[in-house]
Amino acid sequence: MAGKDTRRNFVDHLYSALQQKSIHTYKDDERIKRGKMISNELIGSIEDSKFYIIVFSKNYASSSWCLDELVKIMECHKTTEHTAYPVFYDVEPTEVRNQSLAVGEAFAKHEKEEAAGKWREALKEAADLAGWELKNTAHGLEGSSMASYTVLRYSNSNLRLVEWLNMKYDYMTMLVHHICFYVIDMKVIVHMGSRLIESFSKYRHEAKFIKQIVEELSLELRSINFSIDEKLVGMETRIKDVISSLGIGFDDVRMIGIKGMGGSGKTTLARVVFDHISCQFEGKSFVENVREVSNASLSGLKVLQNQILLDVLNDQNIKASSVHEGKNMMKRMMPGRKVLIVLDDVDHIDQLEALAGEPNWFKRGSRIVITTRDEQVLLAHRVNLIRDVNLLLREEAFCLFSRYAFGREIPIQGYEWLSEQVVRYACGLPLTIRVLGSFLCAKNKLEWIDALERLKTIPLKETLKKLELSYIDLEDDYKEIFLDVACILKGWPKYLAIEALESCGYHARNGLRVLEQKSLLTISHDKPDHKYVGIDDHIEYVGMHDHMEEMGKNIVRRLHLDKPQKHSRLWIEDEIEDVLVNELGTKATRCVRFYTKKLNPEIIMKGLQKMKELRFLAMSPNSFDSSYCSRFRWNWDFDKVSPYFPNVLRYLRWNHYPFTSLPKTFQVNNLVALGMAYSDIVQLWEGDERKVLNKLRFLDLSYSMLRTLDLGLTPNLEALTLVQCYNLVELHMPVECLKLKSVELSGSKFRTLDLGLAPKLELLDLENCRNLVKLHMPSRCLNLRSLKLTTSRLKTLDIGPTPNLEYLNLKGCYYLEKIQMPNECQKLTSLNISHSKLRTLNIGLTPNLEYLDLKGCHYLENLLMTNKCQKLASLNITHSKLRTLDLGLTPNVKNLDLKECCNLVELQAPMGCLKKLVSLHLSDRSRFRSFSFQIDDDTSCSVDELLKVGPLAELHLTAKSIERCPFHPENIMPKFQFTYFYKDVPLLTRNLEKLISVGLCACTNLETFSGSICGLQHLRMLKLQGNIPQVPKDLDQLECLEELSFSYTKIKHLPDNICMLKHLKSLELISCRRLGKLPDDLGLLECLEKLTLSFTKIKYLPDSICMLKFLASLKLTDSSLLEKLPEDLGQLECLEKLILRDCKFLQEIPSSICKMTSLKELDIEGTCISRLPQSIVLLKGLHIIGCRGLLESCGFTSKIRTSANKRFCFIDM
Repeated sequence: MAGKDTRRNFVDHLYSALQQKSIHTYKDDERIKRGKMISNELIGSIEDSKFYIIVFSKNYASSSWCLDELVKIMECHKTTEHTAYPVFYDVEPTEVRNQSLAVGEAFAKHEKEEAAGKWREALKEAADLAGWELKNTAHGLEGSSMASYTVLRYSNSNLRLVEWLNMKYDYMTMLVHHICFYVIDMKVIVHMGSRLIESFSKYRHEAKFIKQIVEELSLELRSINFSIDEKLVGMETRIKDVISSLGIGFDDVRMIGIKGMGGSGKTTLARVVFDHISCQFEGKSFVENVREVSNASLSGLKVLQNQILLDVLNDQNIKASSVHEGKNMMKRMMPGRKVLIVLDDVDHIDQLEALAGEPNWFKRGSRIVITTRDEQVLLAHRVNLIRDVNLLLREEAFCLFSRYAFGREIPIQGYEWLSEQVVRYACGLPLTIRVLGSFLCAKNKLEWIDALERLKTIPLKETLKKLELSYIDLEDDYKEIFLDVACILKGWPKYLAIEALESCGYHARNGLRVLEQKSLLTISHDKPDHKYVGIDDHIEYVGMHDHMEEMGKNIVRRLHLDKPQKHSRLWIEDEIEDVLVNELGTKATRCVRFYTKKLNPEIIMKGLQKMKELRFLAMSPNSFDSSYCSRFRWNWDFDKVSPYFPNVLRYLRWNHYPFTSLPKTFQVNNLVALGMAYSDIVQLWEGDERKVLNKLRFLDLSYSMLRTLDLGLTPNLEALTLVQCYNLVELHMPVECLKLKSVELSGSKFRTLDLGLAPKLELLDLENCRNLVKLHMPSRCLNLRSLKLTTSRLKTLDIGPTPNLEYLNLKGCYYLEKIQMPNECQKLTSLNISHSKLRTLNIGLTPNLEYLDLKGCHYLENLLMTNKCQKLASLNITHSKLRTLDLGLTPNVKNLDLKECCNLVELQAPMGCLKKLVSLHLSDRSRFRSFSFQIDDDTSCSVDELLKVGPLAELHLTAKSIERCPFHPENIMPKFQFTYFYKDVPLLTRNLEKLISVGLCACTNLETFSGSICGLQHLRMLKLQGNIPQVPKDLDQLECLEELSFSYTKIKHLPDNICMLKHLKSLELISCRRLGKLPDDLGLLECLEKLTLSFTKIKYLPDSICMLKFLASLKLTDSSLLEKLPEDLGQLECLEKLILRDCKFLQEIPSSICKMTSLKELDIEGTCISRLPQSIVLLKGLHIIGCRGLLESCGFTSKIRTSANKRFCFIDM
């Protein structure tokens, strides 16, 4: 709203500028005729508007119409979320607030009117609001600075020149940015100079003012545009991550990639980000379906170029006639504007080169967002900022599905379980969730159930169509790798998958990487449900989204849906059984993976015989039960089976192989990988048979009965895995194994091992070879990266030249007295020689060493470290005999463990070497009282200064007589005002403002501590052990406490206010032998998940315990006086574990236990319980532990099983 004096010039220009920014704007005189009362149409428009711009001018207050409008605006501003912004055009806020000067003169004629009071109040309130003042905008032209600008010749008359300067705002913008100086007749300058300069300056000043208003208002509107669609669940954090990566405001040209599988929400995310920030750019373009449009015709890229040019420049006449011309036009025209461009669904580098070739195509501050399924496209275009689209979390998926299916955020009653099944099927993929939500909307339960059953055999077509776009464009060999992973290898460790794929002739490493970049599979450390031989936490696994797996399997099956014998890969048990039993095998089948659970062995092998092109076979019994595997072996007749061995196999993995050798009839000419873990194999060939496996590269006979192996039969072997082969006594290496890279022999019983003929070794694993006394290594292990020799009987070890060694583990080599380290181990990052007999250790030049563990080296007297262990982060020398320790230049040490270093008196720590220290472990058995270390050439400090070197996050003082505890004044731990007493001497720790964990477990003489511990505002864990007789009464002030533990204390009861710890999740009371009572209001601990009351004198549990709705574990081991459990204990529906072992007086379990639907373990061993409620049979999956007599008396005779150690019996419901 505005007065007459601004409505036809400034306000018109402001209105036009807002419209150009696509900000929907209503102007008070645009549609309403001046004679109308504002109480109808205008009032409605005011109430519907989100923002109000009030333009105050000298004549504004002269209009009662404007003043009435202002009153209504201020009313809406105060009573709703609408916002009013004042614009002070040619007046100051004080003039409006006080109705003084020109505003006062204009308002004077209204003094006697009845509404004058409310008008004054409205003016005052509006003037107090934050807004914009014209006079505060920097002037555009001053003095003679005009002389340095671009020349425009203009020869019209003086009058026309001034009129020209009074043009509309949209042309004025061009004037301000591009036309700055005018060459005109000198007479004009003489006679019209002051008027010309005044007019030009005025309009340039207003243009900048309007631009400022529009830009700031656009930023305000961002928060409104941020959540346009209420169905965009889980988008907020993803949007913020992308916007943060875009770095709006930085003066560079930035390209960012958004990568993810089809249907994961890349386009939606990019669209929302685009809508949210596009108002901050001078030009914008959202280019959809780049892949589809560019591939649709030869002119596809040209069409997309023209779209960008039109969107950004807003000129219909600008069109490229070819892709080459389009590139040149973009290079020439784009640098003039700061632009935001989104290129959606890019799949080829040519598309990026044509549409966003180089950063210098665009003005500084521009941003280019690219969505793709193929990471390689981004990398090839040097896009360094790449964001993966995370799939929806379970809660987000549940909410999104509910909105589509029910129009609300949670399912309607009765549909919760069905909704859970849909969400599980979707696996976080937004496309599937939306499609199924829309499809199931308004359907009844029976229709839901039928739809879910259909999905088990018939995949969702719309999802598959979207996903299959990534598969269609693959090279043929990549397609085969994808199908192998989908049907067979999903969930396998990466190294095993590579073995399988390379065995079949594929370039596996490159293929898996390409598929990963195209979002068709994942490589991560997330473990699958099943386990593999020899794996550890560092192993990577091949993963794949369930829908990708479903798509791959559908591709294999759909051409011959009812004829599995024609499928290239077989993995469905029933189909495999049908093919084998009926001998329907064909040469179409190349891969088979199945579990031999019920078929006759002869039938299996005869069925496989017809698969003439079978290259991959993986089979094993579907059980790890030893009795089952034994029965499995008994069913095999070697003579009947051996003739049918498939001779074309390239990969054979047969776990629990039941024979002592390979059959003589087995032709191994093509075999590349052989795996027979847990097998009965004793030697490769029977008797004198010595077939050479020329192509064999991978051999895994782990956990087998193997006794001897001749590596002369495997001349091209690369990886040998013989983990836990306890019978292995000989590994014969008659010839040089030039290709052998990996040897894993952990758990073997070798006394001596000669690997001198394996010069290319990269990995050698001899962990737990407890009999090994002699190891012959190659003279030069130039490729060796990892060496594990834990718990051997070696006395000396000479590693020799190993320039690539990264990991060396000699933990538990108790006899090791001497190790000869190379002079240089440039790549060594981890060295563990703990629990050895070393007296001296020189680690040589190890600039990349990060982890050094020498704990338990009781004889270690000298440690020679390089002066440049700049990456060392953890050092452990506990129980050593070191007297001095020189840390040298170690600026990154975070953990320093010096416990039980009884002889240590001096630590050499140059200035700055402990600046990142976060954990220091000391003990009072050290002999120092003044722990000195070097700061410079002639200065040393005491322990006080040592602890002040850097703010600690963790300090361990295992002490019975420590007298002081100094801390850095800027410590990063929480404020810890905690005073306790030892021999009547108060000990105070202070300045721990962020401490989250406190343990006093070793303070065995601790008798009391004051409630001042409650100054710990952030404390989450408190553990107390020892002679403490009672708990502070104000413990409830620890508002953030989550874990509370008392062990071996003298406390008799807990204070009632402990029930006020609203965030407590774990409460442990172990061996508190005097504890006989719990607070009656224990049920108020609403977050409690774990309650342990072992070895106490508690006679009963308070009834309120049944209110602990999140309690998952209740342990009452050896609560010898406990007689009865609460009748309503069954209300603990989340309880998973109930341990009542050795509760000698407990005679019965409440009948309400049948309501504990989550209960998985019930231990009643050592109780007097003679029967269990009959309803307990309803608890499926329950594991009950007890003595045989007890379980028999409860009526479970047929289900009783004995534990492996035969100490107790159990049943599974």
